[in-house]
Formats: sequence, structure tokens, C-alpha cells
Amino acid sequence: MQNFLGLGPLTWITFLPLLGMIIIFLIPSGKDEKGKETSKQLFRWVTIGFTFLQLIIAIGIYLNYTAGMTGINVEGGFQFREHYNWFTVTGLPMFGNVKVDYFVGIDGISAPMILLTAIVCFVASFASFSIKKQIKGYFAMYLLLDLGMMGVFISLDFFLFYVFWELMLLPMYFLIGIWGGPRKEYAAIKFFIYTLVGSVFMLLVIIGLYFGVHSFNMLDMMDPLKYDPTSIFAPGHGWWRNVAFFALFVGFAIKVPSVPFHTWLPDAHVEAPTPISVILAGVLLKMGTYGMLRINWPMFPDSVKYFQCFIAWVGTVSILYGALCALGQFKVGKRDFKKLIAYSSVSHMGYVVLGMSSMNSSGMSGAIFQMFNHGTITSMLFIIVGVIYDRAHTRGLDDFGGLANKMPIYTGIMAIAFFAAIGLPGMSGFVSEMMIFLGAFMAYPILTVISGLGIILGAAYMLWALQKVFFGKLPDRWSGPWDPTHKIYKTDDINAVELAALIPLAILIIGLGIYPAPMFNMMNATVNHLVEFVRIGGGF
Repeated sequence: MQNFLGLGPLTWITFLPLLGMIIIFLIPSGKDEKGKETSKQLFRWVTIGFTFLQLIIAIGIYLNYTAGMTGINVEGGFQFREHYNWFTVTGLPMFGNVKVDYFVGIDGISAPMILLTAIVCFVASFASFSIKKQIKGYFAMYLLLDLGMMGVFISLDFFLFYVFWELMLLPMYFLIGIWGGPRKEYAAIKFFIYTLVGSVFMLLVIIGLYFGVHSFNMLDMMDPLKYDPTSIFAPGHGWWRNVAFFALFVGFAIKVPSVPFHTWLPDAHVEAPTPISVILAGVLLKMGTYGMLRINWPMFPDSVKYFQCFIAWVGTVSILYGALCALGQFKVGKRDFKKLIAYSSVSHMGYVVLGMSSMNSSGMSGAIFQMFNHGTITSMLFIIVGVIYDRAHTRGLDDFGGLANKMPIYTGIMAIAFFAAIGLPGMSGFVSEMMIFLGAFMAYPILTVISGLGIILGAAYMLWALQKVFFGKLPDRWSGPWDPTHKIYKTDDINAVELAALIPLAILIIGLGIYPAPMFNMMNATVNHLVEFVRIGGGF
């Protein structure tokens, strides 16, 4: 792809939301005599327009991506590169001259995440039509969040990576804390504290690695020949390298989230508005596993092998614990539809961690593909939960039944999402889970068999939820139009705006389930090189 106005496609796809945010701030937020915002539709369509442009660029990047290029720790292995000096601080007594670069590029690991982020942000902008208050502030924060997430996936300078990582934290805090549910402040603070703790671990390791290579360039940090022999992170300092690896792993595991660092997720999901739950599950969780693949694995290949069995156990425990907690939502008094989907995310992200621990091409490719598939499937599930909540103002599984008779189109869309989450053949989730199990079985056959119970449990809670909500007798209170006096709620079938968000995801899920080659072709060369790089210890 050609540069435009001197800027490459990665810069445009990252900073387009900033331009949209500035335009939103410049639009006057007038109010009519009843106090309603008159510009709210304009704010919505500006956001949709800029996320659509972002999606067009992402598709262009995909179409122009050259499959087969490798090089985990060399600049030539990354495509669409842009490398400029951002700023330099001179004369620091301990650091010397500190140079920070604007260095971006993508490979077969980050390219699928760029496409996923663009897709999820676009569809979630349609789900944002349900937001009714403080529209201007909401969409400004939404676009800032989009910018931060995209920046994480393109960064090849660790300082730049950390800036984008922290930038994402602020808008998510406000999006939950202002536009969330009854316990929004608690959920927002809990999310902020957990993520901040992980960020502190990351910052300490960044400082240590800088002293090792005197650069924030990630590719230098992956090259053992660039390290100062006296650095505690230099080859041969196994104990300190293991400490640094574990600190980074915990920081990223909080974001995944893996058990036992998962407790912030159900609260955040339940209290967050529907579009933010979509982004949280669809993209933010992937930043944790992406960070491991981009940083932990190539920078500390010796430590990966040291902790390999531990990582496999973390994945297995997350799979089973998340599935059991989702199944526990059918306990009387705790039947929350949204919390069930939230716990299912913990379980399905456990498959990603298990695949990453296999250290072979099958498991690693399956893990990256599962990151993409989970993003699309879970986004679809949360939008679907939001559809019924907007109409009924409840998410209790016991409050429904027989909705297939009232909302047949909605039921059909829901069935696609549910069967995709189960991993039904013909859906994208089946392909990625199969690749994960093939790779994991070669490394840890017993743990893989145990992890297979997650599939059975997943089918149990998904089919149980489908039966309770959509089949049986329709309760009387859902049979009529909106009547606030008798608390009879409107349950019209799904509308055009909601279909605009759901149909592209359904097409993608079925399409990649039938023909996953385009995604694997993008990933194969990078994954194979990463596996070999870790196997030989990065040259150690």
C-alpha cells in the first residue's frame, strides 16, 4: 500500500480515531427544549464513518500483506514498517542518551489482530446506538480507546507499546464508570487497579531491558548479541531472566485474564454497557496473549521453556474453572446471561494459553486463530445479550422462555453464535480449537485430555441457556407491547441497526469455519519462525 500524505497505512489506521475524536469535540452539542441532545445522531455517524474507514484500511493491509516473510527479531520480517525518531533525551547520568522511536510494523501475529480490532470497533459502533446519555463524551472516549488498542498491535518500540497500553486504560475506566450499570464505579476501579498492577510489572521489566540493550527497540531486545554482558538480563543470568519473564507473564495474564487473575472480568462485563463489553471481550483480552507472543516468547525463549509446563497448567485450569463458573450461572439466584458469557471468555481464552504452551506450529497457529475467532464469536454473543436487555431491561435467564416464538430472526442469529462458541464443525471456533488440541496433545497429552472436558462443559451451559431463553412457553409479560403500568415489555424482533452489527460477524464465523486458509496463510511463516526461534533459545 502506498503512503498517503507521507504517512503509512499503520499510522493512518491507528490515528484516524483521533481525528474523529477531534471532530466530535468540534461539533456543538445542542439541546432542545426538553433537554435532549440534538447532535447525538451526528456523533454516532461520525464514529461509524471513522471506524468504517479504519476497516477499509485494515482490509487493504490484509490484501497487500505478503505471506511468507519471516524474521521475529529482524526488521526485515515486519511489513508496512515506519521508523522515525520520536524524541531523544541527552546527558542523563545513568541512562546516557535515551532515544525513543516511533517504530511500527506488523507480521503474521499482529496482522490478524489489526483486522480483528477494526472489525470489532466497527460493529460495536452500531451497538453504541443503545447509549442514550452524554453521547458526545461517550463517542470521544470510544474513539480514544480504539486508538490505544490499535497502537498496541503495531508497536515495535517498547516505550511506544507501553504508551499505547496505558492510553487504553483511561477511556475504558470512564466508559465503564460513567455509562455502566448499578455497580459501575466498583467494576471500573477494580479493572483499573488490576490492569495498573500488571502495568507496573511491565514498566520495571522495560527499565531492566533498556539497561541490557540501551534501546527500547523490541527487535534489539530479542537479539542476544545486543545485550551488555554485565546486564542482569543478559544471556547466562537465568534466574533474573526468569523473574523478568514471570513479571511480564503476570502482567499479561491479568489482561487475558487467566485464573487466578480473572476476578475483575465478570464485574467489568456485567456493569459495562453492551458495546464496551463487546470491545472488552473482542479485543482487550487478546492484548494479553498478544503481549506474551510479541514480548515474552521471543525476548525470553529460555524462560519460556523453563515455565512451559506451568503455562500449560494455567491454560488448563482457566479452561475448566471458567466453564464451571459459567455452568454455575444456572444456580438459583445467580442466573445472569451476561455473566455466563463473561465466564465463558475465561474458559475460551484458556484454550489460547494452552495452545501457546505447546511450542509447536500447530498449537501456536491454533492459539492465534482462536484469538481472532473468540473476538468475533464473543462480540456476537455480547451484542445478542444487549439486544434482549434493551427490550426487557433484564438479563436473568429465568425471566425468559419461548422467545423463538416472538423473535424468530433473533433466535436464528443467536443459534449461530451459540453453536460457534461450542465449536461446532463448520464454524471458525472448531478449526482453531482442533489445531490447539492437536498441538497441545503432542506436548502434554494428559493435560490436553483433561482440557477436553471444557468442550463438554461449554456445550452444557450454552445449550442449557439456549433452551431456557428460547424454547418452551412464552411468559405472559412478553406477549404484549410496551406497557409501563403493568410492566409488560416490548420484545419486537431484531432491527436493522442490530443486524448491521451481527450479520458481518456471522458471515465471518461461518466463512472461516468452511475456509480458514486465508488466516493460516497469513500466520504460518511467522509462527514457524517463532517456534524455531524459541526452540534454539534465541541463539543462546
